[in-house]
Amino acid sequence: MKLLLAALAASLTLALPGATHASDAAAPVKTLRYAFLQAETGFDPVRVSDIYSRTVTSHIFESPYTYDPLARPTRIVPQVADGEPEISADYKTFRIKIRPGIYFADDPAFKGKRREVTAQDFVYSIKRFADPATNAQGWISYEDAGIVGLGELRSQIIKSKKPFPYDAEVEGLKALDRYTLQVKTIEPRPRLVESIFAGNDLYGAVAREVVEAYGDKISEHPVGTGPFVLHDWRRSSQIVLVRNPTYRDRLYDAQPAADDAEGQAILARLKGKRLPMVDRVVVDIIVERQPRWLAFLNNEHDFIERVPEEFITQAAPGGKLAPNLVKRGMQAVFTLAPDMTLTCFNMDDPVVGGMAPEKVALRRAISLAYDVRKEIRLARRGQGVPAQAPIVPHTTGYDPAFKSEMSDYDPARAKALLDLYGYVDKDGDGWRDLPDGSPLVITRNTEPNSLNRAVDELWEKALRAVGIRLKTKIQQWPENLKAAQAGNYQMWPVGSTAAQPDGAGALQRYYGPASGTQNLPRFRNARFDALYDRIQALPDGPERDALFKEAKRLAVTYMAYKVNLHRIVTDIEQPWMTGYRRPLFWQDFWQYVDIDPAKQPVH
Repeated sequence: MKLLLAALAASLTLALPGATHASDAAAPVKTLRYAFLQAETGFDPVRVSDIYSRTVTSHIFESPYTYDPLARPTRIVPQVADGEPEISADYKTFRIKIRPGIYFADDPAFKGKRREVTAQDFVYSIKRFADPATNAQGWISYEDAGIVGLGELRSQIIKSKKPFPYDAEVEGLKALDRYTLQVKTIEPRPRLVESIFAGNDLYGAVAREVVEAYGDKISEHPVGTGPFVLHDWRRSSQIVLVRNPTYRDRLYDAQPAADDAEGQAILARLKGKRLPMVDRVVVDIIVERQPRWLAFLNNEHDFIERVPEEFITQAAPGGKLAPNLVKRGMQAVFTLAPDMTLTCFNMDDPVVGGMAPEKVALRRAISLAYDVRKEIRLARRGQGVPAQAPIVPHTTGYDPAFKSEMSDYDPARAKALLDLYGYVDKDGDGWRDLPDGSPLVITRNTEPNSLNRAVDELWEKALRAVGIRLKTKIQQWPENLKAAQAGNYQMWPVGSTAAQPDGAGALQRYYGPASGTQNLPRFRNARFDALYDRIQALPDGPERDALFKEAKRLAVTYMAYKVNLHRIVTDIEQPWMTGYRRPLFWQDFWQYVDIDPAKQPVH
């Protein structure tokens, strides 16, 4: 592997991949440099659940379909697939042709041979998500799909505790020939292509030889068909990817709306350029917000994703790029993101969990005690809008007119609820106790950065005002994720970004079978599960919209999450970077941007 990486590094200095002229050999290396604000966890698609790792794997693995980088509203287009899918009238049978001549990146696991991706690779990759041994965080997406025979096979393996039989035939998951993938579902799945065959990272092909060659080290050796390959990785510090030297000829093409001036301008600059346009991507992990912002201002980074809220008044006062940054030639992109911030309550916790009336009352009182608008105003400098339900903007099921108590600030009502259900100060120490007289103490897991510190302080003051004692447990994000997946927490703030235009994906967070994965609170409600299953099977329309509304009401009622806000995201690119437009439902964009090394400062 070291020899391979050395060869890849050499390819950048000796000749650009795909170069056809001698003059290309001397072309400067185009490097995109920016920072993640949280650490990655690894690069095996079946084990990835955080957005930072998914951003990396999205550029290594390719799904059959992807999203047009400029189209708004979004448009799904073929990527590894050869044309549109064949879909039966009942939305239960799907056939996808894989385009011949697409190859995995070179890797020692292939023993010196070029390895073409086939339909069978997608069959194998989906089976990996079903294998209990992988503990796949994305299994719920495939379970939701209801692929005939796949869930049953997984259940059999869980009961028998035998190794997963990857060669066993599954009725609903077959390679009909070398290039034809067929999927059959138990129930109608009108949005199957959107839900499990578009978006790259979780739905891209993984070669069996690679998985078997690297075993439990597979997270360190991602090998896909995508435009980039992993070159160097220093955990929680820096990730370096380089252009895949064997990437197929693929040219920039997009279809922005005719009246989309910004999209049309990007298309005019980049149309017909070979992808990827940059040769190297260096991602630093900078958890603290001030150093990340300063690195960008000092030209150490070409781009800053999500300008930290505490610096937004310097960067973009009043929603416009600051004059001093305009003078430097920078450009800003403002987006009401298809995301939400949430506060998870562990439904299995003996204090805040459970469905008993007094437990529901406690969670609702905690929610009512907190002022979301103050968080937006003070901690986030106006970069957000209050959320009313766990469905995000730009997705089906989102209704800007829907109103709930999710973001209400009503400490008087919070106190009344606590009094009514016996959460009163029984020992006279000034703090409320549990109904049985034992101390009421809430522990909030959190991360060590300036925004979280500001929000933690707001939470502490809010709960103190209604008589509830709050403690914080500070850990790095990956440790908090592991604790949440294991059910070892009480409260934890998280962010969630939609991976597809269908709002049903957000409802997975409440779906009983997803407990411990997407459903971090472990919320279980038979009525909600039935609604979710029905929403999955229905085509878009009034009936489905009504079910979304009922599901949102149940979510508000039981308060497994307090949904806080939808973020307004400000991204800024340096003058030597072009082509950026914030993706809404996917993570890959590196191949769609260009860098002018002649203008880029040398560091």
